[in-house]
Amino acid sequence: MTQPSSANGLPDEPRSNGQPATDARDLLAKIDALDTDLLALFDQRHQLVREVSQSGGLVEQVSKSALQIENVVATAPRGPSSLTAAQRIELLKHLSSVCLSSLHELRVAYLGPQHSYSHLATIKYFGDGTAMTPVASIPSVFEAVSRGDVATGVVPIENSTDGRVVDTLGMFVRCDMTICGEVLLPIHHTLLSRTARDQITEVRSKPQALSQCRTWLASNLPDAKLVEVSSTAAAAKAAANTPGVAAVASMEAGRQYGLDVIDARIEDNPDNVTRFAVLGKERPEPTGNDKTAILFQVNHEPGALADAMTIFKDAELNLTWIESFPAIGTINEYLFFIELTGHRNEPAVMAAVDKLRARAQRLTILGSYPKAT
Repeated sequence: MTQPSSANGLPDEPRSNGQPATDARDLLAKIDALDTDLLALFDQRHQLVREVSQSGGLVEQVSKSALQIENVVATAPRGPSSLTAAQRIELLKHLSSVCLSSLHELRVAYLGPQHSYSHLATIKYFGDGTAMTPVASIPSVFEAVSRGDVATGVVPIENSTDGRVVDTLGMFVRCDMTICGEVLLPIHHTLLSRTARDQITEVRSKPQALSQCRTWLASNLPDAKLVEVSSTAAAAKAAANTPGVAAVASMEAGRQYGLDVIDARIEDNPDNVTRFAVLGKERPEPTGNDKTAILFQVNHEPGALADAMTIFKDAELNLTWIESFPAIGTINEYLFFIELTGHRNEPAVMAAVDKLRARAQRLTILGSYPKAT
């Protein structure tokens, strides 16, 4: 028996009571009506974002709401056939970034070019609709934010394989800059080329990426020359234009330049993660799950650093990161970067910082910000 069809040629499914289902055209009309309602709601959200921007703390207030997207998704009602949590997060993040893109003052600087890992981290934090400005170096990101060319910037600060990013720490030493947030980006390196694997003679990438894949490259391409370039995206571009050259870069960069995937996930550490700092001039309010970053220098004498660390132990504050950095213009003296759990406005953190300040030659609170997940 032939199943009845609607006027547009789509078959009607019978209801459980034997009656024909709603005509597909009615369903499509309902979708159109919902789309109209959604656009009206999007316009309302866009207007609210503009009002937030006029109230002052644009990056702090709007970016904070973006960071709370996961909480919104976790608490929002879900129907039996709703989108997955990941799909909901991506949808809201994109909507947020589209609203922000109309605000010129929220342009974001990142270590470019496009499809670099810094670009991917910026998209993860702000969404892909945000106005972004690629710059050539980490100092250039700091300078763009300091000059007011952009409202905020994204720079790598630490990698789980290679440790600290020296250029970023050096800029915190030399200029006044606040950390407003952080991004954790899993780094999965891909070997990309238009050349067959057995004909690859040269592998290009930025130094950190080559370092993170050194063991794999030595085992699988022992005769290939390793060449350091300015970025993973630049390596991908070179691989697209030069026979015999392969790049270590992101899968996104490979798609951009039309490269073949020779091997995926070639990083030596499968848990390879880079942490990025979000730079700005605002001070995010406490969320209950925050971190505080501090730069300080103590007297160059025995026990000075140990005494400083005891302050945080006595206050029962957990230190999540400790790095030393040579003090400029001195010999054998160091600055220390630390991160601890808690917000600078919390009494325990304030008291510990005051005690450390009394012992330190120099102390700067780099910022308090929500902990990335």
